[in-house]
Amino acid sequence: MLELRPSCEGCGKSLPPNASDAMICTYECTFCEVCAFTRLRNVCPNCGGNFQHRPIRTRAQLEKHPAGATSHPVSIDEASHARFFERYRDTPPGER
Repeated sequence: MLELRPSCEGCGKSLPPNASDAMICTYECTFCEVCAFTRLRNVCPNCGGNFQHRPIRTRAQLEKHPAGATSHPVSIDEASHARFFERYRDTPPGER
């Protein structure tokens, strides 16, 4: 079950369960669309995976399985991510 983390780990933007711009990687690192595609260039700084839009859980589903309330630290180490990005720059997500 997805946690539906409440905010972007890059800029701190609020990402409620119905946010259409919430992006996640395979480990559910959560970023807003702007951070995922602009700052991070579709490479997760934690695992090297790509991002997909996070599914939206219906209100009925949220009553049974509420969204997470714990925010993760807001930080992207730009220098570290640049080195990480270089490793994956020319490798499609399915081949990383």
